[in-house]
Amino acid sequence: MTKKYPIGILGATGMVGQRFIQLLENHPWFQITWLAASDRSSGKLYGEAAKWRLDTPLPEQIAGMTVSPADPAGAPKIIFAALDAAFARELEPKFANAGCAVVSNSSAYRMAPNVPLVIPEINAAHLHLIEEQPSRRESGGYMVTNPNCSTIGLVMALKPIEERFGIERIMVTTMQAVSGAGYPGVPSMDILGNVVPYIGSEEEKMEAETLKLLGRLEGHAVTPLAARISAHCNRVAVEDGHTESVSIQLGNKLGRPVTHEDILAAWDEFRPLAGQELPSAPDLPVQWAPQQDRPQPRLDRNRGKGMAVTVGRLRPCNVLDWKFTVLSHNTIRGAAGAAILNAELLASLGKLEPVAATAAGA
Repeated sequence: MTKKYPIGILGATGMVGQRFIQLLENHPWFQITWLAASDRSSGKLYGEAAKWRLDTPLPEQIAGMTVSPADPAGAPKIIFAALDAAFARELEPKFANAGCAVVSNSSAYRMAPNVPLVIPEINAAHLHLIEEQPSRRESGGYMVTNPNCSTIGLVMALKPIEERFGIERIMVTTMQAVSGAGYPGVPSMDILGNVVPYIGSEEEKMEAETLKLLGRLEGHAVTPLAARISAHCNRVAVEDGHTESVSIQLGNKLGRPVTHEDILAAWDEFRPLAGQELPSAPDLPVQWAPQQDRPQPRLDRNRGKGMAVTVGRLRPCNVLDWKFTVLSHNTIRGAAGAAILNAELLASLGKLEPVAATAAGA
């Protein structure tokens, strides 16, 4: 990459917006040139508008930037969106129609038939769906989404298994960190010493998104994976890192019983982005933890700079076939980092060039 793409962050003052800023500092391909947030923040310096909550200092250059209104006028043509679904539903098409590539972390359009829901290691081919969007033909703009924070870890662990053996049934129970609820998140009196067995719409998202991600692009749409899935989602008193207990029933692609060693090999040999040299992609996307009591959020969430998924406790299941534990960093791999990796993939495929050229000629 011989130049940096100018990018903007929509919803820059929230927790995911802050994580975008942290991860994009010194990024070799992208440079933050525009920040936008709600009307109450617009016109203020970012350092005054945002309460910085991350464990690295707010970059001085970002602190001195003025927060813009959430309007495509004056915005760069590549936008990372970190919006609540209600705002995303209105604003993301507005930016796409104005010729922007909108790389979104929101749930608003994940299941739209012509919007790609993408994890680069899993289903990069689904990016073709941007060509089905009217805005792509009319202005060059489009929308691309990444999955829910709980879905990403699950699908990363399932993909190598599904490719080799097939999957027919999936049962997953999540233990999700409070940072997944944004800031200020879950009130302390509700979560300390407690487990909350409900996260609004989370189970439905996880079930639908998993099957779309593992599905096949056929013509102008994605055919979901023909498997059955049931999710139970819980909020627990952990700061960062979603843990998931997974049981699966396999298909018969191998033609013989699948062994413990077969599954470990599938995870270990999973290198879908080898040779593409995307800056945020982990060398080992799925990492095995052999210890009996791992993975654990405190010890394993930052593997691969927070972009790798850790699996452990693989053992036979008395109801289905196999069961195991998955851990992923929910605000890095499960949110901002996922969108950044999607943008890196778009750049590597030349999908940012038309919108960048439009910006240069504007």
